[in-house]
Amino acid sequence: MKLPHMNGAGEAWMVDVTAKQPTIREASAQAKVLVAPEVMTALREGTVPKGDVLAVARVAGIAAAKRVPDLLPLAHTIGVHGAEVDIALGADHVLIRTTVRSADRTGVEMEALTAAAVAALNVVDMVKGVDRSAAITDVFITRKSGGRSGTWERPGFEDDHVIDL
Repeated sequence: MKLPHMNGAGEAWMVDVTAKQPTIREASAQAKVLVAPEVMTALREGTVPKGDVLAVARVAGIAAAKRVPDLLPLAHTIGVHGAEVDIALGADHVLIRTTVRSADRTGVEMEALTAAAVAALNVVDMVKGVDRSAAITDVFITRKSGGRSGTWERPGFEDDHVIDL
């Protein structure tokens, strides 16, 4: 298997996408934050001491999608033309689903993953004072479309906007 970020000598390099034509691309990802029952109650009631956890996480996720090249040294700078961060409360977790769109030369999978992960980190940051056991799990791509490889959907996530809590 040839990894795209490795050259013939096995060295890391940035893939040259200069000759590629921009196409519409979209990727979706998710992350879960497991929290204690009292935190779930506080989230539902809006009584977390640090404030509106879900609003902060949503804005942080959108901001993170636009900062991927600052975090991943081999990622390309692309135009993030759309970013959604949807957050739902399950029985024992916060479910974060992200979708990022672009019309560019390379995909937005890393932007969607970064948005989900950073939104999850913000949830942990805002509840850690009342729940030190909060944990981030299940961070992965659920769908991508556009580009040379076309559409891919993770089995079990074919209906992109159904949130299984």
